[in-house]
Amino acid sequence: MTRPEADPDAVTVTETGIGKFQVEVLAAGATFLADEPTDVGGLGSGPNPYELLGSALGACTAMTLRLYAERKGWPLTRATVRVLHSRSAAGQDRFHREVTLEGGLDADQRRRLMEIADRCPVHRTLEGGARISSVMASPPDLAALERSGLGHMQAMEEACAD
Repeated sequence: MTRPEADPDAVTVTETGIGKFQVEVLAAGATFLADEPTDVGGLGSGPNPYELLGSALGACTAMTLRLYAERKGWPLTRATVRVLHSRSAAGQDRFHREVTLEGGLDADQRRRLMEIADRCPVHRTLEGGARISSVMASPPDLAALERSGLGHMQAMEEACAD
């Protein structure tokens, strides 16, 4: 499998060729697998797409709470966010978020942090919807890149230069 180069402005997802659904995700310099559970034909080697979406909501919520609490000087010692996904019979997706706040917070601080949770950017994106545009892209001509002096060979030559 040819790996795409890291793009700091994008998340890149590529089929691994292993199993029916397994993909490799490259985001912010980190690489991980996403997949479907074995009971639907996947290998169960990583979160499924809705778990990734729930992860985005949970991560954004916890990070937003941390930022707000630090700015206010509040004693939030840990925020834990549990996200569950379901779909109604009418096909509407629902995310249920459970937020646990640890630390010596008073009732007003806890109430305010729950309000802030609803203002996290991913929450707002999910509530408001998003527009998605798609374009057809061509795979890179790796042989041409190698011939042009780009790629692994050039990197090795540069590493060996005196």
